[in-house]
Amino acid sequence: MKKHSYTDTPTCPFEVSPDSSVASVLERMKGISFQGRSLARAFDIWCRALRDDCTILLGVAGAMVPAGMRTIIAYLIQNRFVDCVVTTGANLFHDCHETLGFRHFQGTPDVRDAELCTLRIDRIYDTFAKDDEFERTDRYIADFASGLEHRPYTTREFLHLLGKQLADRPEQGMLTSASQAGVPIYCPAIADSSIGIALAAYLVATGRSFTFDVVTELNELAEIALKSAGTAVIFIGGGTPKNYIQQLQITASLLEPDRELEGHRYAIQFTTDSPQWGGLSGCTFKEGKSWGKISAEAHAVICFCDATIALPIVVSGLADRADELRRKRVPRFDLDGDFAIHP
Repeated sequence: MKKHSYTDTPTCPFEVSPDSSVASVLERMKGISFQGRSLARAFDIWCRALRDDCTILLGVAGAMVPAGMRTIIAYLIQNRFVDCVVTTGANLFHDCHETLGFRHFQGTPDVRDAELCTLRIDRIYDTFAKDDEFERTDRYIADFASGLEHRPYTTREFLHLLGKQLADRPEQGMLTSASQAGVPIYCPAIADSSIGIALAAYLVATGRSFTFDVVTELNELAEIALKSAGTAVIFIGGGTPKNYIQQLQITASLLEPDRELEGHRYAIQFTTDSPQWGGLSGCTFKEGKSWGKISAEAHAVICFCDATIALPIVVSGLADRADELRRKRVPRFDLDGDFAIHP
């Protein structure tokens, strides 16, 4: 390779403009270096995915709702900047908690945690919550479950029904927005959360267990891949949501072994994890190509940045460009009966 091929594109000093929109700031950040350029590339790839005929899947890990990201994710759902969500039970519990009118509170990590325990205040780094209010949300979910028909549910079906139950609340969040927009939410590790604790209380109160059919919903996700012209993935953090979305390409290839799937066409991740420890949260998209999860020709970027910094900036940029990014077609899902996707 000739020397000039490495030095064709100079960096561009960022020029300050007092009247800049967030989108224009991100556009100008393409010329700088380090994670600023990665953030700009994430914005560019998200815009490309929205202009393309593909289904966009969002994975959300970490304590994003207590950290104040709840209405951002609801905005993405309401405006169909994403088409399907996979997240943790914790985020969904906290989302239900705030929809019921409860709050999380600004705190500090520099505090005596033993004293917080005595006061029944729970801490998530610099954020506090009242334990007695969490228990009220536990009871709400347990009471909701007791009103359902006693049979197995996919987490998608359970969460859709919970979103419908919460729809009359003045606070709108992830669950209510997804239910109203017809966007499926999946939670593969739902028992690993206060939702699981609430359903354990339901078992004690009623003597009946609550069963989730997580295998059927894995096939539902594979069906999304099979019926979509292409797929894009956006990961906030990593963890179980990332792996669950990544493996849908593998599942789909087993369901239709004679069909060659390209892998995810667009891929974005905001994470603070790094790859050398071997964990999935820091795993590169380049590694994912070896599994067939990511297309060999994918537009992909990992932005090593706290999601509470990256997400407000990038989504504000999308909002600036909302009119020109309005999609001609979005996938539609049947969520009230048997699951179906209409590309």
